[in-house]
Amino acid sequence: MRMTTLCYIEKDNNYLMLHRIKKENDENKDKWIGIGGHFEEGESPQDCLLREVKEETNLDLLSYTPRGFITFVSDEWGTEYMHLFTADSFTGKIGECNEGELCWIDKSKVYDLPIWEGDKIFFRLLETSQEYFFLKLEYQGSQLVQAVLNSQPISLI
Repeated sequence: MRMTTLCYIEKDNNYLMLHRIKKENDENKDKWIGIGGHFEEGESPQDCLLREVKEETNLDLLSYTPRGFITFVSDEWGTEYMHLFTADSFTGKIGECNEGELCWIDKSKVYDLPIWEGDKIFFRLLETSQEYFFLKLEYQGSQLVQAVLNSQPISLI
């Protein structure tokens, strides 16, 4: 069981995305994801968020919003519990990331990138809802086989 945070930093209708191309044995290899990572001992979700954003981008968040809680179940990687955030205010200058390449991506273009199928579901939720949501995504290998939003199964078609 793993606890993580993930944040989509927003600016001028773009998300700051991380193209995961540098880490060995990376379950997100070659995928585009938001900014985040694993909790360290004693951290709250906010502590983890702020530390991970600083480590991966060199930015300090000034304003962020918790958007959802996502449970990933995988036959290959185990279970992960992720706190999802968006952020719209920060200070600092983007630095180098040892996990991949950081790029500002137009929100309308994120679906064209190699992203996880489940990420497409929570991108739609970020676009259409301001309510906090609970999402469970089940994968077999890299195939999304089930999605449940707020205790209700949703169609994968």
